[in-house]
Amino acid sequence: MRKAPRRRTDLSWWTALCLLLVGPLVWSAELKGVRLWRAPDHTRLVFELDRPAPHRIFSLSDPDRLVIDLEGVRLARPLGELEFADTPILRLRSGVRGEEALRLVLDLARPVRPRSFALAATDGYGDRLVVDLQEARPRPRRVEDVLAPGAGERPVLVAVDAGHGGEDPGALGPGGLREKDLVLAIARRLVELCRTQPGFDCFLVREGDYYVPLRERAALARRRRADLLVSIHADAFHRPAARGASVFALSLGGATSETARYLAEKENRSDLIGGVGEVSLKDKDEMVASVLLDLSMTATLGASLEVGREVLAELGKVAALHKTRVEQAGFVVLKSPDVPSILVETGFISNPQEARRLAEPAYQHKLARALFSGIRRHFEAQPPPGTWLAARQGGQRIHVAERGDTLSSIAARYDVTVEALMKANGIRTHLIRVGQRLVIPTG
Repeated sequence: MRKAPRRRTDLSWWTALCLLLVGPLVWSAELKGVRLWRAPDHTRLVFELDRPAPHRIFSLSDPDRLVIDLEGVRLARPLGELEFADTPILRLRSGVRGEEALRLVLDLARPVRPRSFALAATDGYGDRLVVDLQEARPRPRRVEDVLAPGAGERPVLVAVDAGHGGEDPGALGPGGLREKDLVLAIARRLVELCRTQPGFDCFLVREGDYYVPLRERAALARRRRADLLVSIHADAFHRPAARGASVFALSLGGATSETARYLAEKENRSDLIGGVGEVSLKDKDEMVASVLLDLSMTATLGASLEVGREVLAELGKVAALHKTRVEQAGFVVLKSPDVPSILVETGFISNPQEARRLAEPAYQHKLARALFSGIRRHFEAQPPPGTWLAARQGGQRIHVAERGDTLSSIAARYDVTVEALMKANGIRTHLIRVGQRLVIPTG
């Protein structure tokens, strides 16, 4: 009878001893690896952890260094070699501080403004610590840079956004094909085509393999006063048979289909993957700001739908279409109040046959050419005031007739009468042909 209590006491003591010995191993996090991304205005380091861990960063000078302390973290393996060319980092060193802290030291070539934030595990990614080294911003390409000396009219400016990037690869296709690489290749081709066309200029929202927060993409287009934002993506679905290109504009009242709603949720989650960091809110009356924003977006949405229809028509000449009309969904990247914006899904990277085509440089060029053809048709028909295209047309609005157009549908679209439309174009019959250019009367 007396042995049982002693046995329980011995067992409790042994359990406590085991917990004491293995406790630090159970609760310590591991640093599994580090990745580096270079952007024009900052360098991003992403440290992969197997669980969240507190951290602290501070700068030192003479020489310039950045110290990162990770509490309760140990190295799972050597960090390996990173490519520091064209970054402010000279080398990365690691050591142990105290009993339960990992210290990382970045030796720097010049001072930086550090920013750090943690990202929780999401969409196949584990916990991460993100450290951004901010540098002076390069001067952006401005309208003056593309005007000839003495020229009085500006070009139409198009912001070309290659989706995803950096830490966020986007959808994955067969053979290691990544959406972020594919869409950047198409975006670069689109910019090249655009810059060879009189009256047009384009710029890339991201010029390399780094992540730009979704709202920053739209904000960048606004800061540069772009006339259009085109966000390029490659679709994915759980059924490999899904195929075809799509064009989206913003929906103010919700998605127009279950597929559109699914896609909007998937693309908006990119900020959780790529990492937005801090968000600032302006000190304004919420109701007033909301009403003004809605009014401005409503005015912009019509132009987005119009350019979207032109782009979709041109895409249909080189690719299968997933939907034959411009769809609408709540993509964050499209939520610019005063810049017409469209999102183009160039095809389904989850479809093996379509993925093979999307990976071909020749097909990427065809897609870029179709995108620009649609953009050009729209702006030649409705050139923004003050542009070279508007001056060339004497300020007239031009509509290029498409398949299915009628005089009555065109008149309704531009809020003019059929009689005024016929008079402005000197025509006496209601018959029009595809490709016919019609002057839209004003007043």
